[in-house]
Amino acid sequence: MAVLPQFLRRTDGGSRLGRPNFLVYGLLIAFVLGSIFPFYWSALVASRDSSMLTEKVPPILPGGNFFANAARVFDAVPFWKALGNSVIVAGTVTVSTVLFSSLAGFAFAKVRFPGRNALFVFIVVTLAVPTQLGIIPLFIAMSELGWAGGLQAVIVPNLVTAFGVFWMRQYTMDALPYELIEAARMDGCSMFRIFWSVCMPAVRPAAAILAMFTFMTSWNDFLWPLVVLDVGNPTIQLALEKLQSGYYVDYSLVLAGTTLATIPILIVFLLLGRQIVAGIMQGAVKG
Repeated sequence: MAVLPQFLRRTDGGSRLGRPNFLVYGLLIAFVLGSIFPFYWSALVASRDSSMLTEKVPPILPGGNFFANAARVFDAVPFWKALGNSVIVAGTVTVSTVLFSSLAGFAFAKVRFPGRNALFVFIVVTLAVPTQLGIIPLFIAMSELGWAGGLQAVIVPNLVTAFGVFWMRQYTMDALPYELIEAARMDGCSMFRIFWSVCMPAVRPAAAILAMFTFMTSWNDFLWPLVVLDVGNPTIQLALEKLQSGYYVDYSLVLAGTTLATIPILIVFLLLGRQIVAGIMQGAVKG
């Protein structure tokens, strides 16, 4: 059981942390509704035709045109191919980023080697460099390797991120005590065995959060795939851009594609939600 700070204790042995009042619940409900409304509005427009946007009082209930609009999306762009490309890119980048960032975070947090602090500072400094500055030299490098136009040109430059290394290092410093590492060494564990069997279970909540944000970032990436991929080999964001590239924009068509493209992100959040909540609760108890 967590021990409450002195200023939260009452003289009668209770706690000043009472039950949430109506104001707290009202704010929570407002934040939830504000977060859900964009997705609801996209699904609402996607289930009707674009004429609803010109009505003075727009409807609040979905219509019956969603599947028809979805079928038009499949006819207008290579949606399934774009979806598969995004799943491959985002899935590979997410797994590699979590693995390599966890390895680097463990090394920077718990392994002593010459130049450790200087190298970590250099990695953190790279966060201040705008991504746009590296697009031209990176494109030249991909062209020299013969990767331009293929998915490897999107995957390889994003196999690990400076933010992921920083995030996992900071979490590992607090979540993994040196005593566990020394005990594992006395049992004869190798360094990689210590990382896999001792470090990874301890940092699982942080890894889940990093995985979710990495998947979202890779899934929503538009600029670099636009530069390096061929027209016939798009990701989901490039396919959605084609839906609104004409003179007349059919918002029902665009938002139908957007709704379909949002579903994988919701699935990832549902899969990782328990670990994320566990990490938040663990931090709350430690605080």
